Amino acid sequence: MKIFTSENIRLIDSATCESQNITSFDLMERAAQAVSCELISMFLPDRRIVVIAGPGNNGGDALTVARMLIEQGYKKVEVFLFNVKKKLSHDCEEARNRLLALGEEVTVDFTEIQREFTPPYLSKNDVVVDGLFGSGLRQPLAGGFVAVARYINESGAYVISIDMPSGMFGEWNDNVTRRDMVHANLTFTFQFPRLSFFFEENYKQEVLSDWKLIDIDLDRNKMKELQTDYIFVESRNVRPLLTSRNKFAGKRNFGSALLIAGSTGMMGAAVMCARATLRSGAGLVTVHSAHRGLEIVQTAVPEAMFEPDKGEHFIIDMTVHHDHQVVAIGPGIGTQEATIDALEVLLKTSKQRLLLDADALNCISKRPALLTMLPPKTIITPHVGEFDRLFGEQKSSEARLRKAIEVAKYYNIIIVLKGHYTATIRPTGKVYFNSTGNPGMATAGAGDVLTGVIAAFLAQGLLPEQAATLGAYIHGLAGDLAVAETGEYGLMASDIANNIGVAIRHIIERKSIPSEEVININ
Repeated sequence: MKIFTSENIRLIDSATCESQNITSFDLMERAAQAVSCELISMFLPDRRIVVIAGPGNNGGDALTVARMLIEQGYKKVEVFLFNVKKKLSHDCEEARNRLLALGEEVTVDFTEIQREFTPPYLSKNDVVVDGLFGSGLRQPLAGGFVAVARYINESGAYVISIDMPSGMFGEWNDNVTRRDMVHANLTFTFQFPRLSFFFEENYKQEVLSDWKLIDIDLDRNKMKELQTDYIFVESRNVRPLLTSRNKFAGKRNFGSALLIAGSTGMMGAAVMCARATLRSGAGLVTVHSAHRGLEIVQTAVPEAMFEPDKGEHFIIDMTVHHDHQVVAIGPGIGTQEATIDALEVLLKTSKQRLLLDADALNCISKRPALLTMLPPKTIITPHVGEFDRLFGEQKSSEARLRKAIEVAKYYNIIIVLKGHYTATIRPTGKVYFNSTGNPGMATAGAGDVLTGVIAAFLAQGLLPEQAATLGAYIHGLAGDLAVAETGEYGLMASDIANNIGVAIRHIIERKSIPSEEVININ
């Protein structure tokens, strides 16, 4: 699913009106009808609903929602329209007129604010429908609008925003004070998510708690035509990368993966990584680890081969002795000087696809010059802390994504930036946000499993860009399948690894949605 800028959304809205021969107000009615249906499914008609509308089309959406709720028998709808400049958009004015035209038999509790505003009493039992400003906002909220936003936030009422929480921009909000935005419990957004929905600080500061997409049948031809650097990855996007296996295939048809992982006290990382690589379909898996890990790995993952390092307790030699399609380095290897030396030799001499995670990245952070030795299209899979150790501390997830785009281009590498919406950043600047996964996956070993999944798809011949995007999706889906049985508190990395095969089967067997665009992630 494409993630469009606010400007492109306006182009799509216009194309929809033209192609479907409707007015912009007709489209507003359609959007409001969809939001009204959601509200009716959530709240009984005796619930007090306070609608806060602004002077633009977002305010028109809110006024139309209020009208539709009243028409459906909601008796406690109160409407406040902010028209401080005495100038409404055309569609907002039409929405106001239709609301006021309901007639004497229907009570409309309506206030149009043009100067002073006496705020309504709001309690935690009330619902606020926020329609002050949507994605068309061009400047941060100021003056009285800030006071309204803060009043709503402090009320304890359940807040539902239409399109966007008022005061929030659709893309970047680094220089905006979030306490001056409306803090929404739920945001109904139309057709596709906004880029700002994928940044942690918007959740930590309570601007966004949850959001839901509402399909209002926007013009699909225009959506296909417009280009974007941001994609929200769904099942239909990755399905073409998974094919049924040839009946006469042998294990060597599915590649060989070398995993350089583990050290004394951290052999579990090697075990988790190996198990995930095998579950993801690699034909052959070899674990190269400290000599002490032999019995542990051979017992825990007998399907994997073991290649003992010269070092007894940690790895001191990363020489690749056999023909492997991918070498994955990092889980549990530690950051001993001898290990860093071995990594440097590998980076200088390797001819295989490389995947670096965990301690491999920590090794590089101790010797930053190694970054310049990364072969083209190397995949690195840092979490937030590892990324900041490599590329400098970032003040926000927005800043971190921008930095990731910059360094992916500079070093010609692929970055899998792990988090709630794991972002795969390509050297082209394109970013693929993952739609699967859950908070239960914040557990020891989950990153080692992800390394194994991506390594397996590299071994099977996928391009690094494909393997990284597909691996993140399957890893998250396996976690979702596992958490349904264990719950978030009880989820372990081994549960994720054990559900990888089931996750792959789910994707292969699930039918496509014919009406939706399949985005090529090659």
